[in-house]
Amino acid sequence: MMARRIFLIAGEASGDQLGAALMRALRAAAPQVEFAGVGGEAMTQEGLASLFPLEDIAVMGLVPVLARLPRLARRIDETARAIIEQGPDCLVIIDAPDFTHRVARRVRAVRSGLPIVDYVSPTVWAWRPGRARAMRDYVDCVLALLPFEPQAHARLGGPRCVYVGHPLVERLDELTPHSRDRGGARYLLVLPGSRLAEVRRMAPIYGETLELLLRERADFDVVVPVAPGMERILRRELQDWPVTPRLIGQAEKFAAFRAARAALVTSGVATLELALAEAPMAVAYRVSRAESLLRFLVNVDSIVLPNLVLGENVVPEFLQRQATPRALAEALRPLLEESAARDAQLAAFERVRARLLKAGRSPSASAADIVLEYASRRRA
Repeated sequence: MMARRIFLIAGEASGDQLGAALMRALRAAAPQVEFAGVGGEAMTQEGLASLFPLEDIAVMGLVPVLARLPRLARRIDETARAIIEQGPDCLVIIDAPDFTHRVARRVRAVRSGLPIVDYVSPTVWAWRPGRARAMRDYVDCVLALLPFEPQAHARLGGPRCVYVGHPLVERLDELTPHSRDRGGARYLLVLPGSRLAEVRRMAPIYGETLELLLRERADFDVVVPVAPGMERILRRELQDWPVTPRLIGQAEKFAAFRAARAALVTSGVATLELALAEAPMAVAYRVSRAESLLRFLVNVDSIVLPNLVLGENVVPEFLQRQATPRALAEALRPLLEESAARDAQLAAFERVRARLLKAGRSPSASAADIVLEYASRRRA
């Protein structure tokens, strides 16, 4: 088999992890494969010589993006020129659509025969659905992490979309609880968020929620997983809580998820991790006043991933003004004991697991097969 040249672009840390797993799977399927592109530490360890540091483009939030606009524009141009000059067999853009899709559009305008695969669907099913149809001009195939996304792209007139599976499926052994995991202390996991703005908004609300719960019962330990680089911030923001939580690192996180009695979590991928670990939860989220004005543009009934996977709201969620300490405490109380609410979530989580597994146990291998399929189709 001739060597395939794959150009990959990851725009943030999560994409770097996805890209590294994809590179391993591509190498397993086609040992002579060659890589070029943009990535971070994980992809570098797999042999990628990144065009520039990932930190140059891994920015989030309106103000940071505006501050770096000139650099981002240069990096978009530099990346597109490199792809055009190198002429790989396939371009794989990984998440971070504000960067990667701009590169893809420029490349398609010059090299119309180069296959472009988008690994991770933009949330067209929730926000700006017109992007799906627009993507047909510069994306040949979308590799979806969530099982409902192919149907969403078909409904919205998007490009071909294939459900390859969520990367958490490859970590099911770490997430699946055993009988010994439930035998120790009764953990209440609290996850205020992985970003500074989230923690500052949610930590005071969660502290008041714990105070209400502790008035009635004190038979649980509060455990807070610490996102990378957030320990100092968390210690400062949690100092007014009525109980001193135990902070744990990423290495201990899944073990704590498996052992948790219940969780109070800020919306995000952690909700899917908790569902796979069979930890009932209440979910809360607040955004800034400016961001809240855009809520009428959101087209989904839930922002909680397990709810989206099932198409029904089995996990209670409290958004904006609904996210009050009293409401959260009332939702958590039955989850800390044997109850119908607890049983309903546990039954739903079995269905979440089954749906995620429909694509098989190796999303990276499925993604690699499709990338190689498109690489073999490359036209001049």
